[in-house]
Amino acid sequence: MFTEKLMPRFSDTDALGHINNTKVPIWFEGAREPIFKLFIPDLDPKKWQLIIAKIEVSYHGQLFYGQKVEVRTYVSRIGGASFDVYQELWQHGEKCVSGTAAMVNFDYTNQKSQKISDDIRVELAKHLYTE
Repeated sequence: MFTEKLMPRFSDTDALGHINNTKVPIWFEGAREPIFKLFIPDLDPKKWQLIIAKIEVSYHGQLFYGQKVEVRTYVSRIGGASFDVYQELWQHGEKCVSGTAAMVNFDYTNQKSQKISDDIRVELAKHLYTE
């Protein structure tokens, strides 16, 4: 598991005073950086080999401004050329949001998926989600 703490900004709130639902996918993407580095250690966009096939987000509770949020990032599935990243947002000891991003190891030159290397597969497996 990878963890990161962030402090919501005032601009992250909506008219109701809690964190706007559109911020969550942005926070999740930012917290996937350690996984991106398994594939592209220097994060050079010219070497990029990942693409998102699908994202799902479930809201379990409200998130609030001015209170730290912990992002937990796991790998929940490893396939041949794709894998799922499962993430959670916690505030005040409660899981407020969860989500999954289906990621594909992608060859942009040939415009097709490519098998995940055994080395990367081993690294991904170190972060498998277990309930």
